[in-house]
Amino acid sequence: MRKSAGSGNVHIHVCLDYECIKKYEKDRQEVLMEYVESKVAEWLSSIGMEAYAGLLNEVFLGIALIITCLIVYKLSQVILISVIHKLVEKSSTPWDDVLLEKGFFSRISIIVPTGVVYVAAPFFPDIQSMLEHGALASMGLIALISVGALLDSIDVIYRSYEVSRDRPIRGYLQAVKIFLYSLGGIVIFATLIGQSPWKLLSGIGAMTAILILVFKDTIMGFVASIQVNTNNMVNIGDWIEMPKYGADGDIIDIGINCVKVQNFDNTITTIPTYALVSDSFRNWRGMEESGGRRIKRSIYIDMRSVSFCTDEMLERFRKFAFLSEYIEKKTEEIRIFNETNEFDLSSRVNGRRLTNLGTFRAYIKEYLKHHNKIHREMTMLVRHRAPTENGLPIEIYVFTSDTRWSNYESIQADIFDHILAVIPEFDLRIFQRPSGFDLQEGLKRA
Repeated sequence: MRKSAGSGNVHIHVCLDYECIKKYEKDRQEVLMEYVESKVAEWLSSIGMEAYAGLLNEVFLGIALIITCLIVYKLSQVILISVIHKLVEKSSTPWDDVLLEKGFFSRISIIVPTGVVYVAAPFFPDIQSMLEHGALASMGLIALISVGALLDSIDVIYRSYEVSRDRPIRGYLQAVKIFLYSLGGIVIFATLIGQSPWKLLSGIGAMTAILILVFKDTIMGFVASIQVNTNNMVNIGDWIEMPKYGADGDIIDIGINCVKVQNFDNTITTIPTYALVSDSFRNWRGMEESGGRRIKRSIYIDMRSVSFCTDEMLERFRKFAFLSEYIEKKTEEIRIFNETNEFDLSSRVNGRRLTNLGTFRAYIKEYLKHHNKIHREMTMLVRHRAPTENGLPIEIYVFTSDTRWSNYESIQADIFDHILAVIPEFDLRIFQRPSGFDLQEGLKRA
């Protein structure tokens, strides 16, 4: 503001443009500096050290600046952080707790002492430009670190919601971090050397090929993470198998560069994110979502133990709870068929007859139907496979209603424990290669 006289009137001119404000601030700082220097010079003159006034003035101002910065830093840490702690404790939302835990507020508070350095820079004319640029660069660096903490907090908060299992955003946040850090690094460097960031950015085009080479894995991982999320290929918590990388366990983290899998032996396997797109892997999520887990296992029957059922065997089988109805129905069906076709039943080759193996298969199927841990709405088969040199495979193909691994293994073991125990009741034998004990027994009989 300035006054001018004209025609007896006083005109007041208010300066609102940026240059005028800047000039006013500069004048005010110069007046303050001259005042401080004069006071210091008077004090040095009083003690007989006027010759060293300039040097000692710089030293005293430097010490005063350091002490001021330390005091301001401590005050910002003690007052600001303690106040934030109290507010966070009273708040019921989890957002501020996560921000505090990730150090967002403590990092932001560091900007205060750097601001003091920037304001005090005019007191050091010889290094004013260096101090101002350094303070601004430090503010930019602190801001970048604080934004990084904010993005980490967003990821933690997002993971607390159920939707994060199906749509993780960690990869996207990492990509944002890389972009901001790269752009912020250029701006900070430009501030330090006193150049415009746009001049440096214009030269980035020539370095594009080098940057692509350096960040090849990151770029491939970012593109792959978009494909993985878009196609819903994997989610956190999914059980996947990827033998190429030795992975067999649950996904615990999906990042822009890698996917972490915690194997069932509690080891951690790291898989490049782009490998999930370029390579094959097995995801067991469909099994878990279906509500049934498959049992597909065979037992091998000694084919020499297969025979037609005798009357004595049928009478014995009728006492089995799961077979009584089957025996009655099947014997009547066979009797009618044989009488209709007038087979000569004096020969065991003629007509239809029950076999101990067929009756055994019927028993297993009925046993599985009545098992309370077998999923009745899914496929249930007890079938022959092609005979091999190890005997005749009888395959059990069913689904358990409990997909949890430990429970599934227990159910499967219980079923085959029972099957192996009842096989001799059908006059059948399990095929098993001779052991040392079998050879010893054979030598004794000889």
